[in-house]
Amino acid sequence: MKNRTRRLGRNFFSLVWTGVRRNYDNLDDNIAKRLGETDADNPVEIHLSRMFSEVFQRHTKDQADRLFIVGTRTTTPSLKKVSSRPVKPWFFSRIFLVLAMSFAMLMLLLYIFKSNKAIPGLIFIGSLAVPFSLLMMFFEINVYQNISVLQMLTTFLMGGILSLLVTMTFYMMLPIRTSVSIESALIVGVVEELAKCVVIIIFINSYKLNYIFNGVLIGAAIGAGFSVFESSGYVSEYGLATIFTRSFQAIGTHTIWAAIMGGAIILGKTRKKPFVLKDFFTRPKFYVFFLIVIALHTFWDWDIPNTGLEVSLLQEAIDVVIGWFLIFIMIDAGLREVKTLQGQQIIIHRKKKKEIKKR
Repeated sequence: MKNRTRRLGRNFFSLVWTGVRRNYDNLDDNIAKRLGETDADNPVEIHLSRMFSEVFQRHTKDQADRLFIVGTRTTTPSLKKVSSRPVKPWFFSRIFLVLAMSFAMLMLLLYIFKSNKAIPGLIFIGSLAVPFSLLMMFFEINVYQNISVLQMLTTFLMGGILSLLVTMTFYMMLPIRTSVSIESALIVGVVEELAKCVVIIIFINSYKLNYIFNGVLIGAAIGAGFSVFESSGYVSEYGLATIFTRSFQAIGTHTIWAAIMGGAIILGKTRKKPFVLKDFFTRPKFYVFFLIVIALHTFWDWDIPNTGLEVSLLQEAIDVVIGWFLIFIMIDAGLREVKTLQGQQIIIHRKKKKEIKKR
């Protein structure tokens, strides 16, 4: 009886998950296909719910090495050779595992051996682990392979610091209260996201990038740098315990928000031309995503009156879900862009062909 109940439970869960996955993929694609240049009625089969299927697979050292030999004149593939298959990043999980193990060993040094010399390492690795792992994921996803590791790291360091400098400049111009009311949260959201947006535009224009995946990667690099340096600064202000919360919260904050904005900047500019001030106000494909990112940041920072930890955690969970959904939309739109530029015919699964014929 127990085995039968378990089997029924597994079958029910499998049925529910299949329905959720199909609807999710369809919703994601329905939005993404309206961002591209292809016919809105032309479906695409991407299945982003399977995106992380390679994480737990075994990979060789040569496969890992090939990920880093990109972005040079001899290793950047032509547009015809760019892969338009669904992206399945995996190496980022190894980066996270190494950083997480390093963090755990530093904790042993601090709490078992009472070595205060481990504190700077804890702050650095704790701030770096999640944002940098996410950055590596977006580096893998960039199917054009036209941005080198050196460019990525330069953008990560210089772009992260520059975005903080621009942020502090804006803060000097606007009245920021120490409270976390909706007004203050909105000002913080506008200031920080606008600062990152300005820096992302500078780097995209200077690198002369034109593809959605490129914009997402550059945005993620600047957002990750911003996140690392900001988290490190919060530790000096609020104590070491801050790193334990901010390190995990980074899965849905600055890196993700900036990646969305980077993709939106590419969507909002004229192809093979720089993003200009006019595009900021006249391109809905850009400013709609920009306003959504500001709303996500505001909602994250807002301390709703007369609520406790449960509501705060719910806010963060909602933020993370929406943020990642927008990331998947960008990835979907990026794959559509590859197919459009290559002039390929979008492949439709047999099941969907039958559904279309019935309609």
